[in-house]
Amino acid sequence: MLNTSCVERPVQPLSEADLGELCLDSTLQELSLYDFQVEATDWGIRISQMLEANPLLPGVIVTHQGEFAGMISRRRFLEFISRPFGRELFLKRPVRALYRFAETESLIFPSNTLIVDAARKSLLRSKELLYEPIVVQVSPQTYSLLDVHELLVAQSNIHELATKLLRQQTQSQLIQTEKLASLGQMVAGVAHEIRNPVTCISGNIGFLSNYSKDIMELLSAYEEIVGDSEKIDKLKKHIEFDFLQEDWVEILKSMKVSSQRLTELVTSLHTFSHMDEAHLKQANIHECIDSTLLIMKNRLKYGFKVVKNYGDLPLVKCYSGQLSQVFMNIISNAIDALEEVKAEKEFMPAITIETEVIESCDGDCVNSELIQNYVRGDRPNAKQLLSASQNGDLCPESAEKNQNNAWIAIRIADNGPGIPPEIQRRIFETFFTTKPAGKGTGLGLAITHQIVTEKHKGKLNLHSTPGTGTEFEILLPWI
Repeated sequence: MLNTSCVERPVQPLSEADLGELCLDSTLQELSLYDFQVEATDWGIRISQMLEANPLLPGVIVTHQGEFAGMISRRRFLEFISRPFGRELFLKRPVRALYRFAETESLIFPSNTLIVDAARKSLLRSKELLYEPIVVQVSPQTYSLLDVHELLVAQSNIHELATKLLRQQTQSQLIQTEKLASLGQMVAGVAHEIRNPVTCISGNIGFLSNYSKDIMELLSAYEEIVGDSEKIDKLKKHIEFDFLQEDWVEILKSMKVSSQRLTELVTSLHTFSHMDEAHLKQANIHECIDSTLLIMKNRLKYGFKVVKNYGDLPLVKCYSGQLSQVFMNIISNAIDALEEVKAEKEFMPAITIETEVIESCDGDCVNSELIQNYVRGDRPNAKQLLSASQNGDLCPESAEKNQNNAWIAIRIADNGPGIPPEIQRRIFETFFTTKPAGKGTGLGLAITHQIVTEKHKGKLNLHSTPGTGTEFEILLPWI
């Protein structure tokens, strides 16, 4: 007698429109799953009836006393039924008789398995099992079947989507690179045009200061020769000569300081403009950081504390303009994070920048503690390497050895709200941003990661604790 508890809930396969809604993180539960079950004690004809009523059914789930026992695919069922005396042997006997012969190794996945992972593992099966349906565990006691053809179609759609997104990302990065190159050329041109008049002003301030002293001495000499004069006293009082003497000096000092600051700003713009450098050049990392801070002074001057703990660093071969962009992106994100909590009472938003030479480091670190593995032993320490490099005593063998162990470490930390763990995992993804529309493009940290890891063969580590703060550690290979 047939078991009336058999489940028959036909599910239509996904249409192309449905498949178009899949994303890179889509899982098996988003596909059409077939939940057709027969008890091992049911007659075999029950399977035949199910397959005839549902032409798209890839197979059936076999249960024993309600517990999952395995599955019989449509292909295996038809294979055994078409054998001589197959219908007499299997249709009029319990399903367990057929299952003994038709049983195959089932590929079982949880329903939250990524489609791309399931497709890859499915294709790794032997040729005999390649087109066998996949068993999907929906819950601890619930199993369904997935047609391999539908899985591969979904995987193909996801692959097409990934290719399209990659093309868009590549195009966006090219546009961004072109913009940065154009910006670099424009800034370099502006800096050059400003440098000439600034140099003229700063160069002539010294002469102007000397001329003012000479004029004052001359006036004093005239006053001694002429003596008291009512007309002269009246004129001195009218022009406030005593105040003029004091203020003249202060004005010259102010002009000198302003011209020096303008010169520094022009230098910073020139350093930052090296976006399209074609070759690595030796640069002072501290100058790059200071130039970036000077450019960002307008954002930092309102209630932000910047602490600089600079170590003794050598000159580093790098693309200085691109590193300036890295520093700007990280500091800008720190400012954005601190502005969220700056209004809180008794809170001093602070950004700390540290630099040092370390002898060894581990790989990229995201969402975990930053590790600094200082290696001891026969190798020279960081200070010895630095001294040898500056004195020109570092032999090629030492340089080659140092290349694998010595790193320039730049750490930029803030005491802001920190980054939640679920966001940390995606922090360097292109186009990923938590900022509102119009304020974030999702390219800043992605480009930062690319500049550090690809352009400079370095490492970019993230350490963030919600409620405590965030630290980015940039590691650049030395020599």
